[in-house]
Amino acid sequence: MSEEEIRVEEVKVTGEMLVSTIRALLHEGNIRRIIIKNEEGRTLIEIPLTIGVVATLLLPVWAAIGALAALATKCTIVVEKVVPKN
Repeated sequence: MSEEEIRVEEVKVTGEMLVSTIRALLHEGNIRRIIIKNEEGRTLIEIPLTIGVVATLLLPVWAAIGALAALATKCTIVVEKVVPKN
């Protein structure tokens, strides 16, 4: 039985880089949750990701992220990743 741990990383981005950064993070895999916060540290959106999430289910989420990107100047993306323990 393999053990796993959750690693939290923060990435600071501008609004215009928000969507492309999230796409790149999703392609890395092992993402459990993405949280987008504004400059004051307030959570704007929290996206739980589970195994088997279908792209069509994420369409409303992409629309919300796009709207945030248009309004926000600076954001912090908090990423929870599942990492196997060594």
